[in-house]
Amino acid sequence: MKLEELTTKCNPTWCAGCGNFGIWGAFKNAAVEKDWNSTNSVVVAGIGCHGNIINFIRLTSFEGLHGRAIPVATGIKLANNKLNVFVFTGDGDCLGEGGNHLLHASRRNHDLTVIVHNNNFYSLTTGQTSPSAPHGFKTKSTPFGNPDFPISPLTIAIAAGATFVARGYAGDMQNLKDLIIKANEHKGFSLIDVIQPCITFNKVITNQFLRENIYELKDHDVANREEAFKRSLEWGQKQIPVGIFYQAEKESYESSLPQLKDKSLIEHDNTRKNLDDLFRKFI
Repeated sequence: MKLEELTTKCNPTWCAGCGNFGIWGAFKNAAVEKDWNSTNSVVVAGIGCHGNIINFIRLTSFEGLHGRAIPVATGIKLANNKLNVFVFTGDGDCLGEGGNHLLHASRRNHDLTVIVHNNNFYSLTTGQTSPSAPHGFKTKSTPFGNPDFPISPLTIAIAAGATFVARGYAGDMQNLKDLIIKANEHKGFSLIDVIQPCITFNKVITNQFLRENIYELKDHDVANREEAFKRSLEWGQKQIPVGIFYQAEKESYESSLPQLKDKSLIEHDNTRKNLDDLFRKFI
């Protein structure tokens, strides 16, 4: 795979300076390094600014309904468990409409790599509060301040049973690329929460704010689930950790299915069978 082979005829339509460019670049660099192509990889996206990424990467892809990217990806992985399956989803798409899918895919430990574009807004619809928006945040939908308290995809994933949970920053493409590769190489449910300021609508959590307050997780025991949970709740001045929070070796959902032990579902014989004799037993 070469970088130019991933190029499409569509030019990105994101706002100039959007964090989506960093995620896009990090993923493409990872694809080139690991030779992810349309014979071995699939990209699934939800609805939101992030979802346009499938138009700018020449890979087999599918854009689902709002909040439904994870179940579509689950179906693809079950049909052909040999594929690398990547999910691009937003904080609104994944934590709002799709929150139940995140919960259950985590506990089942499906072998997927989920990349959350987290900017605290429904930016495609011009800046309403998302489930990850801080308490008191003033937006178009909360002009007097957000009355809700935010939820973290990291905390949810760790609590629900995901076996690889990490956070990256869209402004650090090199480290984000490495995280994406590690997440995909992990066998089980992998989630990367990517913080990316919405430069158009988010005037509080800016690139400057993040650069001043991000710190890298060092000397952190990624096998300690309790410590990972505590770190996932950190947010504020000098308190925004990035890196791998939690990683555990556990049987993935797909590897537990006897139907997939020797070959993928698409390799099974799908010849039509006459079920008349079976139905007669119930007459």
